[in-house]
Formats: sequence, structure tokens, C-alpha cells
Amino acid sequence: MRETDLVFFQPLWRRVAATVFCVLWSVFEWVTNSPFWGMVSLGFVFYCYWMFFHTFEETKPASKSQDSSSD
Repeated sequence: MRETDLVFFQPLWRRVAATVFCVLWSVFEWVTNSPFWGMVSLGFVFYCYWMFFHTFEETKPASKSQDSSSD
């Protein structure tokens, strides 16, 4: 993932929302009897899990005291 993507997905709720969206999309495709798109969206679910929860490294924002000490 690009650095800008990692910054966008720092809040946990955004990662959960993206994963839940993919799960719901997959369920919709399987219910409407579209197995190809069901498999594609299920692949997105596994990708979201892997990238957002299994290997994601949260970064803590730098404290302001470090920034002010350089002045």
C-alpha cells in the first residue's frame, strides 16, 4: 500500500468499515447468484483482513513537544 493509503486507514473504524463493506458486497453477490463477483469480493475481504488487521502497523502521531524543541 502507498503511504497515503496507510495514513487514511490509521483510524480503526475506517479499516473495519472497508472490510464490512466488502463482506456485505460478497454476501449480496452470492445471494443474487453471481458466483464470479462473489469470489472477487470475497478476495477483497481476505485482502482487507490481511492488510488492515494482520499486517497493519499503526503509527502514533509525533508529539508536539518534539517539534517545539527544535526551535
